[in-house]
This record gives sequence, structure tokens and C-alpha cells, in this order.
Amino acid sequence: MAEGFVRPQWVKGTTSRQAHVGLPEGTVEEEHGREGFRGPASHLYRLHPPTGWVSVDGPLQPVALDTRGLAGDVDAPPTALLTNDDVRIGWWARPAGEPSWFLRDADGDALYLVHEGNGRLETEYGPLDYRPGDFLLVPRGTTHRFVAGAPTALLTVEALEGALRLPDRGLLGRHALFDPAMVDVPEPEPRDEAGEFEVRVQRRGALTSVVYPFHPFDVVGWKGDLAPLRLHVDDFRPVTSARYHLPPSAHTTFVGEGFVVATFAPRPFESDPEALRVPFFHRNTDYDEVIFYHRGDFFSRAGIEPGMLTFHPAGIHHGPQPQAVERAAASSPGGFADEVALNVDARRPLALAAAADNVRVDGYERSWRS
Repeated sequence: MAEGFVRPQWVKGTTSRQAHVGLPEGTVEEEHGREGFRGPASHLYRLHPPTGWVSVDGPLQPVALDTRGLAGDVDAPPTALLTNDDVRIGWWARPAGEPSWFLRDADGDALYLVHEGNGRLETEYGPLDYRPGDFLLVPRGTTHRFVAGAPTALLTVEALEGALRLPDRGLLGRHALFDPAMVDVPEPEPRDEAGEFEVRVQRRGALTSVVYPFHPFDVVGWKGDLAPLRLHVDDFRPVTSARYHLPPSAHTTFVGEGFVVATFAPRPFESDPEALRVPFFHRNTDYDEVIFYHRGDFFSRAGIEPGMLTFHPAGIHHGPQPQAVERAAASSPGGFADEVALNVDARRPLALAAAADNVRVDGYERSWRS
């Protein structure tokens, strides 16, 4: 028997036969699953939303951060917001102009999402121009700096173990989500200059200063399969279903050791009138979930604006807020989700860094109240 059918499928009480479609009248659906939507799962049909709590008090409290309040130290690497042994999620504000120093991140591959600003990412491989919505992936140990044409704000995701790589697209084929030809790499622009050039090397969060008498971007050519990359969110083509609400894992864009990065891009709503058109309730048993909101109208949340970040620890339910459910019920099938957001699911528990306390949104855990 095929692998997908070897598990028993028990059905008890009042349920729908197809997950996320045709819910029994007066119920909400919750997915209680394992392994990030790909492992064993059951669907519970409840009379009340599992987020309808009176209060949540303790370390698993859902959190929203408003990164727009983070100035940061412009003379330092990115400010950490959430960390574990596999991934460090942070924020980097860069002023307009050319920095006097270069960064070499020996802690891990660095994925930057350009939230605001434009300019040029300079690297020893060559430069890549950037604009809002660009993913910029800089391999571990690559000397680089941001020369900002306008003040620049970057969400940062650092892979502290292993490397960031593209996902296996399986049955969809290698051109799904985005064609690998959409990925840009830099052309060398060697700089033969004398002077004093400081490279700050980051390892285990600490900095070592290395000063060279020549410009560190003196590379005249390169070859291989390791280089800085650029991919724009508008080049991401999400997989959708007209009759079934796909889980976030369908939008996986990069895979790290112990975490994944997904892109929620503009996409049509499900057109089947019986299909859910908002994310289903779940408790994300094996992963902590982080979502950064880049632009658009965030259909599953009210009160969330571009530049905000939400953190949902494993074990505590989350799902659409009441206002989103009401909007979905009032909308006609075949509408459109006009949003761009970045999702990070981390296998090991994430810890809030000290800087996060300064931009924490008061009362976010109460935002599911009707």
C-alpha cells in the first residue's frame, strides 16, 4: 500500500470528510498535527475558537513586535530579536551613504529581506542593487556591506547551523514557486585601492576587527556554486488551490537546519464556497512560528501593519482573528489576498532577545477576542 495510506483514519462524532472544506454548521476546525503539517494529524471540530481564552500568562504568550520602533546601532551588525541554536532573526537599519567598515558574518548564512530603502549590496563577489521586496542571501563568511541610496530597513534571518538552501519541490517540479533562472548573482567589480579598510568579523555574536591596507573587494573573477543571491518577492509564484486551503509549508522558499522560510505572496482566495479562505486554527506542536509583515492587506489579522512581526510559540493555539473570519465570510469566492509576508518556522524553541522588549506590542495576546 502506498505510504500516504498506511496510517489509520478514524472518524468519530460530527466532522467534515474533507479537511478545511464543508465544516459542520456551528463549528470551527482545528488541526492538531505533527512535523509542520506533513506528519500525523487530526482535525477537531469545536463549538468555540480555541483562541477564545480569557487570558494567557506565561512564557508561551503570543507576542507582536513593531520593528518600526527599532533604531539600532548603525555602527553594529543586525539587532537580534529572536534566537535559538539554529537561527537568529533580527533587524538592521542602515543610514544612507557608504559605511566606513565591512561585515563578515562567520556565524551563518545571512538572508536579508529589504523592507524599506534602496541601494547596493557590495560583496567581494561583486555588487547587487536592491529595492524593497528583495531577498538577498549572503553565504557565511562573505565580506559585504550595504551602501544605501536611501535609509534602509532589513529583516535578517541567519542560519547558525548548516546552510540555507532551496526546497525540494517534489511533484511540482524544479520550476515551481520560482524558476532558478530568476535568481541573480553578482558580476565582479574589482577595487584596486590602497588605504585602511576595516572588516568586522562576527563569530558567536562577538566582533573581531581586521584592517587591510588594500580594498577587500579586489576579486577580478569567480566561479563555483556558492555566491550571494538576489530574488524579489514579486518573482515568487505561489501554489494555490481553488478548492482547498493549502498550509504555509506549500510556500517554502528557503530551508535551513532546524527551520524553514516561507513567502506569503499575493494569491487568489479559494473559489469553492465550502472551502476555508482563512488559515485554519492550529497549535503548531513541533515548531515556533514567526511572521514578518512586509506589505499589503493582511487578511488573517486585524491591527497588523507593514513592519510588524508576530511570534507564536509551539503549544499555544493560533489562527484567524474574529475580524478576519467575518471578512472571509462576507467576501465572495474567488477574491484576492493582497499581502507579502515572510514566515519562519523553527524546530527548537525561540527566545526573545533583550531588544524585543523595547518594541513589544501591548495586548497582542488579547487580539483574538470578538
